[in-house]
Amino acid sequence: MRFISVPYAFNEEELFVDLRPSLDCPLFLKCEGFNFAGSVKLKAATEMVEAAEQDGTLTPGSVLVESSSGNLGVALSVIAASKGYRFICVTDPRCNLATRLMMEALGSTVHVITDRHVPGGFLAARLAYVQGLCEADDRCVWLSQYTNPGNWKAHYRNTAPAIARGFPALDVLFVGAGTTGTLMGCARYFRHWHRPVKIIAVDSAGSVTFGGAPGRRMLPGLGMSVPPPLLDRSLVDEAVIVEESDSIRTCRSLARRGFLFGGSTGTVVSGAKDWLARHQDPGLTAVAIAPDLGERYLDTVYQANWVQALYGDDAGPQRPGRGPGRPDLLTDP
Repeated sequence: MRFISVPYAFNEEELFVDLRPSLDCPLFLKCEGFNFAGSVKLKAATEMVEAAEQDGTLTPGSVLVESSSGNLGVALSVIAASKGYRFICVTDPRCNLATRLMMEALGSTVHVITDRHVPGGFLAARLAYVQGLCEADDRCVWLSQYTNPGNWKAHYRNTAPAIARGFPALDVLFVGAGTTGTLMGCARYFRHWHRPVKIIAVDSAGSVTFGGAPGRRMLPGLGMSVPPPLLDRSLVDEAVIVEESDSIRTCRSLARRGFLFGGSTGTVVSGAKDWLARHQDPGLTAVAIAPDLGERYLDTVYQANWVQALYGDDAGPQRPGRGPGRPDLLTDP
């Protein structure tokens, strides 16, 4: 039996899903959604907050402010509520409604930016607003997930060692690229310990992280409209770019097997499937990281009208597939 007194003290680190029966793909999925913030971002948020407390940047009476597309905002909301800080999350319309409501339920203030800055899109506009808050009130403390080394250190200390323990013969690791904190923490860990693990970054089409042209991105979590400061490309063996319509199809395929994951997980799994299909090595041991679960995406990824309005027929209907003891699934309900 385990007891905790603060919500950030718990995170299920050892849960992996074998996707071979579900997707006929030799891939294991590390599930990061089983904590009180519901995503991998709880680890980075905890690391950044505790470092700021230790160096005196964050003190009683401070107001936390951060730009987030959703999951880090929820994680900081959990921590702020637990520690007694005010928290202001600056986001944009792509943040899921359920995520915004969750932050507000935890006592946070959510400010939604509706005007894009060019270049840089919504992200540049969010960052400008955060900077304005800090200039207007010296109580505001901006952790800056985009530049804060605590973002990657959390995964160097926690996520990557858990994968290494579970898969001592790991060959390939697939990691989604947003701020690149998870990607850099895992890559640095395996490089530091001289493990011959191939690091494959998975990014969304329309992201500029790996040199692509900027484009529309509607799924929060992965991709950047400006180059991520934390990224060291020398630590990445290859980048795989995934269309959002493929991310949605993959999410729905997993849901038909009872695994409800978020859009970022759909992107990572879709990219991993494509890479593994191209390399055709049945002896490879491959792991992908699933950043969160799917409940916050019920009105987007899993909502037929939303998908049809944005992607048309590109994200559906569901491809044929047969589950044990059930008919072919030809269309989405």
